[in-house]
Amino acid sequence: MKELFKKYKAVVRFVVLFLGTYLLLSAGYGLYLKTSVNGNYFPDFITNLVARQSAAVLDTFGYSATLTPDTVVQGMLLTIDGNYTVNIVEGCNSISVIILFVAFIIAFAENFKKTVLFLFAGAVLIYIVNILRIAILTVALYKYPQHENILHSVVFPGIIYSMVFVLWMVWVRMLKPNLPNE
Repeated sequence: MKELFKKYKAVVRFVVLFLGTYLLLSAGYGLYLKTSVNGNYFPDFITNLVARQSAAVLDTFGYSATLTPDTVVQGMLLTIDGNYTVNIVEGCNSISVIILFVAFIIAFAENFKKTVLFLFAGAVLIYIVNILRIAILTVALYKYPQHENILHSVVFPGIIYSMVFVLWMVWVRMLKPNLPNE
């Protein structure tokens, strides 16, 4: 058993770091969500902020965007020109995606400064792309409501997850290989 552990030490380290980080951050996020119930921002601060920033992007591009709290679905209704378009709920705020990203990067952590800088830059990029994703999805659903299922379930999640995958590949390529001396 000891030989097996030595042979696969890097894999075991990755799995333990990834799962440990993912579970710890997810538990922290779950605690944040519990403490956000009945807070000053509906449904929670981060989701509310994402909704407001998405509406601001739409306003910047000439769309008349309006936000309304939806207590039934626990989200923020985002409308264009008074027409219902999207409901931004907790799952739309990119935090779960950022947690997944962070867990992977930490599982492959190298030096502290490089890791922290990449984590910060990647998380900010994911957050910004998510805001743009919501704004573009809102316009797409406003103009093409008949394609809601494919736009919401396939195209736009594909954008955010593809970007995370590319960030992971960039991180792995930035690592120094630990090659044995020959």
